[in-house]
Amino acid sequence: MTEVTYYTQDGLDKLKEELQYLKTVGRQQISKAIAEARDKGDLSENAEYDAAKEAQGLHEAKIAKLAETLSSARIIDESKLDTSKVLALSIVKIKNVKNGATMSYQLVAESEADLKTGKISVKSPIAKGLLGKSVGDKTEIEVPAGKIEFEILEISR
Repeated sequence: MTEVTYYTQDGLDKLKEELQYLKTVGRQQISKAIAEARDKGDLSENAEYDAAKEAQGLHEAKIAKLAETLSSARIIDESKLDTSKVLALSIVKIKNVKNGATMSYQLVAESEADLKTGKISVKSPIAKGLLGKSVGDKTEIEVPAGKIEFEILEISR
C-alpha cells in the first residue's frame, strides 16, 4: 500500500496536468516514433524500433507511478491548520543559533519541493527536525555538514 501524501491545491493540480499530458500528448509522440521506426523495415534488427518500444515501456511506467501517487494524494485545508506547531505545509522561519543566519522554508510533499522557492520536502532532515516544534523551541538537526542548532522564530501558513 502506498503512503498518503499531502499536497497544496496548486501542487495537486500540477500533478493532474502532468498525468493528463503524459496520457495524451506523450502517448501520441511515442506511438508516432514506433510507427516511424516500424516503417523502416525489418523489426528484428531495427535498433530504432527497440528504443521506441523501450521508451514506451518507461513512459507507461511513469504514468502508472503518477496515477498511484495521485490515488494516495490528499489536499490539506490550510485554513484549518494549527499554527502553534510545525506541520506539513507550515512556513517556518528559523535561525541558525551558531551564526545567526535566518531562513524561511515551507514544508511540502517531496514532489513539490523546490529549494529555489523555499519549499523543502517534509522528508528532508531539516523538516523532520522541525516537525511538531513550536515558536521559541530550539532543535539540533543532523545535516550532511554535521549537527546544526536552529531556533524556530515564526510559524505561519
